[in-house]
Amino acid sequence: MNRFGWVKSALAAAAVVACAVPALADETGLAAIHAQQRERGNKTCFVDHYHYGSSSGRATKKAAIASAIKSWADFTDFEYGSDWAHWGLASSKTVQCSGEGSSWGCDVNARPCRKGR
Repeated sequence: MNRFGWVKSALAAAAVVACAVPALADETGLAAIHAQQRERGNKTCFVDHYHYGSSSGRATKKAAIASAIKSWADFTDFEYGSDWAHWGLASSKTVQCSGEGSSWGCDVNARPCRKGR
């Protein structure tokens, strides 16, 4: 029997744990710097920290809204992780658009939320 046979088992166990941890949550760790509260709908939201997104030059108002929401979600994902980047879960949302014809732009803002824990 090899004196270091346990090393192989320990490395295998460490690999399983390392792979499982990212699957549990996709957070950057920065969310902890903001006050958070549980809200209706089984979600946890930042108390007073908002994220913004914007768009311009879109062919329709619908496309401008979608682009602004994507901007909001992309930055929220970058800063806090995808757990926080769901517009559908966000709280205190505002959407303001302007334009006419085939040139629309929108600004959105909301407090990021994640499913409650």
